[in-house]
Amino acid sequence: MFLRLAASAACVAVLCAPCALHAAPPDLSAIPAAPVPPAVPALATTLAPLSLREAMRAAWEHHPAATSARAQQAAARARLDAAGRPLYNPEVEVAVDKEGPDTSVTGGLSLTLDWHDKRGARRDAAAARLTQAEMTARRIQRDFVRQWFASWADLQTARQRVATGERRLALVTRFVEVARRQFVAQDISGLERDFAQLALDEARAEQSRLLAEVADAEARFRSVGGDPATVAVDTLPTDRLPRQAPAMGDVGQLPDLQIAEAAALAAERDITVAQRNRRGDPTVAVRAGRIDVDGLQDNVLGASVSIPLFVRNSYRAEVTAAQADAQVAGADAARIRLELESERLRAVSTYAATREAWARWEASRGTDVERRTGLLERLLREGELSPSDYLVQLRQTLDTQLAGAELEARVWRAWTDYLAATGQLERWAGLEATP
Repeated sequence: MFLRLAASAACVAVLCAPCALHAAPPDLSAIPAAPVPPAVPALATTLAPLSLREAMRAAWEHHPAATSARAQQAAARARLDAAGRPLYNPEVEVAVDKEGPDTSVTGGLSLTLDWHDKRGARRDAAAARLTQAEMTARRIQRDFVRQWFASWADLQTARQRVATGERRLALVTRFVEVARRQFVAQDISGLERDFAQLALDEARAEQSRLLAEVADAEARFRSVGGDPATVAVDTLPTDRLPRQAPAMGDVGQLPDLQIAEAAALAAERDITVAQRNRRGDPTVAVRAGRIDVDGLQDNVLGASVSIPLFVRNSYRAEVTAAQADAQVAGADAARIRLELESERLRAVSTYAATREAWARWEASRGTDVERRTGLLERLLREGELSPSDYLVQLRQTLDTQLAGAELEARVWRAWTDYLAATGQLERWAGLEATP
């Protein structure tokens, strides 16, 4: 009688255990929330021009990088959900034995119990990897924004250089016509006339190179979802960029370091997973049936408990490997912190230098190309400037304008690098709240 009651109690416990394990929702309190970027001073709240923000947002929404980032987060959330579910499912066994006139029919139900909370350890590790996936998605978005604005600035600069080249071609063409008239009037020699024609040929060759640069810039801009036909401005809004951009924020808020720290945390929690995997979980089973022996029939009811013995393989090597992986991840996080701090200082100093150089270039009287080209043409017509001297000074003047366009492009690249290194790029681009 006592055996029947004990077996009945064990049967009830086994049947109820799966329900209790499935009914318990995962403890989400252990999941670390994604770090929230801190509030930044007024300098960082300056936004990019509205037309650029709208074009860049549209490019991001339709770019494969955005799809990839969202898919990675969805996969990490699914893995977290999977890690929070019970490890073991119940098993049903039905056995029929027949030996001559003797017959036995039994049915059993067994369940392995998560006695050492392996599910909790795996859930904690998956939560850290979810944070890692979220920060990876944020880094993908930041890198996209940086590449988009850099390629856009390069495209605008290439177009400005083409415009300068077209102006040079027009000036040299007029100079050739003047040289021909002066040659007919015997004011210059044939050598000087040929020198003017050579200058025109050189200007045409240089113009073809500038047009090729525009084609390359357009291709790079299209690769990040940009449309060269719609995203265009007359002049870059460089004057709206601040003259001074001090170092701001903590590198701990950058997604690069948060990814490394989340990976280190996941590696630490993998140690717990490996340690708990070394502990065997008991399996509880109950069975019931009916036997028929020599014409006598009776009911059968039994219960059993089994525990695996990790004798041949203690799984200690897995724990050692997990500990080594955690050390590697921690060292990587420390290395990335040093690299980010160095990169932030470099970005700040580079932007300050290029922005100051651009301010001096704009303020210089020598960079007034319109005034200088007009003066050179007047001196050439009045005969106060020889054709060779005119070409030398014209080339120097236009080369200065081309160098200014390249300097302006460097200012924009330095600006985007500065924003990325200080964690302000998404805010400036208006994508801070975009997943």
